[in-house]
Order: sequence, then C-alpha cells, then structure tokens
Amino acid sequence: MTNELSVPDWTGVSASLLLVGLAALIAYRQRLNLTRELLIAAARAGVQLIAVGAILLILFRHTGLPGALGWVVLMVVIAGFVAGRRGAGLPHARRSATLGVAFGSTVTLGALILLGVISTHARVVVPVGGMIVSSAMQATGIALRRLAEDVRRSRDAVEARLALGLSAHDAFLPYRRSALRTALIPAIDSTKVVGLISLPGAMTGLILAGVDPLTAIRYQIVVMYMLLAATTLAALAATRVAEQTLFDPAQRLAPLTE
Repeated sequence: MTNELSVPDWTGVSASLLLVGLAALIAYRQRLNLTRELLIAAARAGVQLIAVGAILLILFRHTGLPGALGWVVLMVVIAGFVAGRRGAGLPHARRSATLGVAFGSTVTLGALILLGVISTHARVVVPVGGMIVSSAMQATGIALRRLAEDVRRSRDAVEARLALGLSAHDAFLPYRRSALRTALIPAIDSTKVVGLISLPGAMTGLILAGVDPLTAIRYQIVVMYMLLAATTLAALAATRVAEQTLFDPAQRLAPLTE
C-alpha cells in the first residue's frame, strides 16, 4: 500500500519555492515590511529541517531510546527558552517556562511509554515527544504572557488584596486562573473541531503513508488527548513557578522588568 505514496523529490521541493516567492511578492506589493523576514524564515526552515533530518537519520539507526530521550530533552530546553520570552518582565521567566514545559512533557510522554500506548522505538518517541513539547511550549508561552499582562495591569488590585490580609496565593489566584484559561482555550477549541475543519498532522501523515484511516484515527485520538494533558500540566506548572518568583518571603509583589 505504501508503494502508492508519492513523495516529492528535491526537484519538487525546489519547485515549491515558487509558493514562497508568491507570498513574498504579495508582502512586497502590499508594503507589509515582512518580505525579508518571510524569506529568512523560509530559508531557516529549509536549512533546519535538512539538518534535523540528517541528525534523526543517525539517531534512529544508532542510538535507540536513550538518544531519543536526549533529543526530547534538547527540545524541552529550546522550548523553554522560546516560551520564556513570551513572559518577558516576569522574574526568571525562562526558568518558569522551562520547568513548565519539562513537567508537562515528562508526565505526558512518560505515561504514554509506561502504559505501552506508544512503542519505545526512537522513530516513535521523537515525533510524539516533539508534538508534546511543542504543545506545552505554546501553552506555557501564552500563560506567562497573560500572567505578565495581568500583573502590570492589576498590581494595585493584588496589593490591595494583600493589604486586606489575603495570602500571596489567594491574592494572586484569580490572575493565575485567568492565565490558565487563556492558555487552555486554543487546545480545547482545536479538540472540539478535530476532523471537522481539517485532518490533523498525525492522522494526515499516517494516511499519506498508506495506513488505513480507521487505524490513523486511533492514533490521532491518542495525540489529541495527550496534547490536552501536556498543555494543561505545562501551563499549570509554569504559572505556579512564576507565582513563586513574583512574591518575596514577606509576600510582597516583586516589580516587573520592562
């Protein structure tokens, strides 16, 4: 069945650059000031994917599960760095983001492996881990950005609640809940409409590889459920860690940097 799959060769990949050129032309003609950034993004994507493909080829053939888990750890570190920038101004935002992504990814991927839901082959652990880390990164970044915005906007309200005798945890709880809600809504909305608006990536990839659609659906259900868990756990952990850094031992709200 997989023999029917038509994979683009490098000539086809080169031809797809015409689509990038079209997007760049539109950006230029519309004076969006994004043409250079668009071209750089396309070039970076190509180079990064080729490099990663070469690394994964070695990893799949020679390193097994330890190499796959090491690659996932590297993804977590990079994701924490990226998500931390979304919480700019929060004390130790990158640490909060990294711990959040690490917690959500470890619990979710660990559960899938220990329960035997996915195999321990590197070619399975790496892409599944990548989806988990990516989802955790997005949720963590959104949560920290919302947290920083709420702290700046509602500092007086938080300090008033502290002055009334509430603990730092209770005074800040409404804003942590707001950040969590904001972070989880995209994942919840995507789960509600999965399969109705678009075929998700994992299911599409399996179908393109020649797998029976009903088999691909089972895998996609696992993917959607694991992403819900990863986003929830990561956002929760990140906001809890960030909350700890926002208050000193005397339960005073720390200033935010610009």
